[in-house]
Amino acid sequence: MDRETPLIRAAQDTTANAITLSQSLNSDPVLATVFPNTTLGNQLKQIAKLIRFNQTTSAPLSSQIFFCSLGGFDTHQGQVATQSNLLIQVGNAMKAFYDATVEMNVAQDVTTFTLSDFGRTFQPAGTGAIVGSDHAWGNHHLVMGGSVFGGDFYGVPGKNVSPFPTLQLSGPDDTDTRGRWIPTSSVDQYAATLARWFDVNASDINTIFPQLSHFSPSHLAFLP
Repeated sequence: MDRETPLIRAAQDTTANAITLSQSLNSDPVLATVFPNTTLGNQLKQIAKLIRFNQTTSAPLSSQIFFCSLGGFDTHQGQVATQSNLLIQVGNAMKAFYDATVEMNVAQDVTTFTLSDFGRTFQPAGTGAIVGSDHAWGNHHLVMGGSVFGGDFYGVPGKNVSPFPTLQLSGPDDTDTRGRWIPTSSVDQYAATLARWFDVNASDINTIFPQLSHFSPSHLAFLP
């Protein structure tokens, strides 16, 4: 086909690369690690296989970012049973994924972290078997990997000299009367810490996270 036009040439190259990659992915990388057959477990299993594929390809990528998701945490009712099942799924899937990175000898090079839209109120909503909670602010997150300084809690100390809120309705960390805790750490600090580990230039950090300068420290120290 005519490759004189830059747009046509670019489209052809992209198509050719996609076909080549598709053919390469016809092989199913083998992992000894057993993943749970759950929504999140299957997503993380596929990510682990892509990491394994990248180890064996002739032109491996130097950096990769993967995203997977699990819904159902917006529990205005039936919260105890629902969130218990969801968090068990999260824990088992993340454990299997970490074991897979150890199997592939890349645990030091892979960091897994969680994100969510919002937390839940400390005060329940509803009564009896349908009890749940409403939308809130602050939340805790998990960070996992061979480079993570694990086994500890990280954040910015609040009024009680702890990154954990005072669990008191209308207390010093409650933004109203429902237990909507005011976060002590910002998503900018969290993301900037991860970005530095990902080798983003320090000079670019404040450009990427323009609100970071309003928070201290800029590095939460759970990674080098």
